[in-house]
Amino acid sequence: MGKILVVDDAMFQRQMLVKLLHEHEVIEAETGAVAVKKYFDEGADLILMDITMPDMDGIEAVKKIRELDKSVPIIMVSAMGQKMKVVEAIQAGATSFIVKPYKPEQIMAAVSSILSK
Repeated sequence: MGKILVVDDAMFQRQMLVKLLHEHEVIEAETGAVAVKKYFDEGADLILMDITMPDMDGIEAVKKIRELDKSVPIIMVSAMGQKMKVVEAIQAGATSFIVKPYKPEQIMAAVSSILSK
């Protein structure tokens, strides 16, 4: 059981992940800027971050989080066709990525793998 920050501007995506991750404590953020603030206010053991969002995208949010915390695992969740953005996110410090549309098992396997370390 861990604390997971779910970041996505689409409410239905956040709700789907909250439901899927019901065994964990889940914090939600709808933009990168909100995610950065919530992470530093509340902490998390893992971050699931969308790339494309208004206000501050996921790549910028990863950079901001990495300025002060190099260790928290960050999984980027991106739509197909965003290969360059995914590469940019990994270079910015993301741990790994999952491509949308994803299967629930992919999320659960990634989360379990990281939180069991």
